[in-house]
Amino acid sequence: MRDRGLSQALRHGILIFAAAIFVVPLYLAFVAATHPARDLLTGVPLLPSGQLGPNLWRVLTRGLPNSAPVTTLMANSAVMALGISIGKLVLSIPAAYAIAFFRFRGRMVAFWLIFITLMLPIEVIFFPTYEVTAQFGLLDSYGGLILPLVASATATFLFRQFFMTFPVELADAARIDGSSPLRFLWSIVLPLSRTNLAAIFVLEFVYGWNQYLWPLIVTTSPHSATVVMGIQEMISSAQSFAVPQWNLVMAVALLAMVPPVLVVVVMQRWFVKGLMAGTS
Repeated sequence: MRDRGLSQALRHGILIFAAAIFVVPLYLAFVAATHPARDLLTGVPLLPSGQLGPNLWRVLTRGLPNSAPVTTLMANSAVMALGISIGKLVLSIPAAYAIAFFRFRGRMVAFWLIFITLMLPIEVIFFPTYEVTAQFGLLDSYGGLILPLVASATATFLFRQFFMTFPVELADAARIDGSSPLRFLWSIVLPLSRTNLAAIFVLEFVYGWNQYLWPLIVTTSPHSATVVMGIQEMISSAQSFAVPQWNLVMAVALLAMVPPVLVVVVMQRWFVKGLMAGTS
């Protein structure tokens, strides 16, 4: 019993230490966002103050010099994240469905070609992707932010793994009843894949929201930037003041965390079930 108690205490200690690694930076960002700028000249205080509301109101209404309003940046991020997550679902579901349920020559070759793209560093494809985006006139637009990133080997792989758990008899029964492949997909496969759809949506939404390098390359106007890009620009702008406005930068960082956190919290139950179903 004593050994079991020590083991449990050790596990709890490791969990608390790991949680502190994630929570402490967030707490310091929150505290910094609640103080006037002058309070941060000598470091971040340990306790919050009462300036969170005014700081949030200022960045939402006025922003910082040389940067777009935060509301515009967050709207761009939301459109990009939703477009990428929905686009990845629209492309990945038919691809995984064809690989899992159809029998045709080259089926596994196609699957492995898709899967191999996971092993390529993202920087390898940036230049040719930018070249194609520029040729289609999509620079500095929502199309340029979204369309080049909608292909997803990860989503295709997870959907394929989940579809492989469907019994062959289910497809045979639907075929005997006269269902077409599209009807089988729409009426049977997708309703049974709700948790998997939710899990992939959460993953891709967070992926799209946190994009930095691709929006930095493909956008030229401050009003087309995303909030992650805006934070970097605001850091440079904040340092131009006589008193650096780190409190405003931290306020923007807190605002940038709200949408993905809300998506994860709201869809947490489906997210966990979907990942477990996709790997079972």
